[in-house]
Amino acid sequence: MFTGLVEEIGILDSITREGEAMVLGIKASTIMDDIRIGDSIAVNGVCLTATKVGVDGFAVDVTPQTYRHSNLALLKAGSRLNLERAMQADGRFGGHLVQGHADMTGTVLRIAKEQNAVLIDIMPDRPDMAKYIIPQGSVTVDGISLTVAEADAKSFRVSIIPHTLAETGLSGIRAGSVVNIECDIIGKYVHALLGSQTSRGAARPQGIRMETLAENGFV
Repeated sequence: MFTGLVEEIGILDSITREGEAMVLGIKASTIMDDIRIGDSIAVNGVCLTATKVGVDGFAVDVTPQTYRHSNLALLKAGSRLNLERAMQADGRFGGHLVQGHADMTGTVLRIAKEQNAVLIDIMPDRPDMAKYIIPQGSVTVDGISLTVAEADAKSFRVSIIPHTLAETGLSGIRAGSVVNIECDIIGKYVHALLGSQTSRGAARPQGIRMETLAENGFV
């Protein structure tokens, strides 16, 4: 589990490809003080396992499933990567609950300045996931916990402060860049709980009803 607060910008040092499988060698410093083989590390918002650990970097495997559903397939040597170690139980919860399971990718449509902020409009590649991205809700973009400023059925907007822009890989994105998107896990669970289908596939009334709340132990 992660919080979406980037600890360091790592540099992709090497890539080994075999079909849709990859091994990434990543240079890092800040997060290296306590990384061990087997630890989970969010790389651009994707939870990967450290398979090798050195003094100034580590290696991770990328499976075909991850390759097909994230922007890691587009990486090149020298790419800047948002890195975050798994959250410690006694750590501060500065962002929101992030699993490191990218739901989809999105394309940056527009970047504009608004006084001290930078507005970024993003079009997800899965319109069916738009229901989980709501104004003032949380969304993870390339591993960064952000608040949704605006959203509609086709795209959403985030507002970035200068510090976030400078301290993360977002400083290098442009219109047309592809980013990883993870929707808020709480929203996904609520939708699954109150969705239109039961586990047996029978139709179920939409919305929150007193009966539904009682069935699930809320009243």
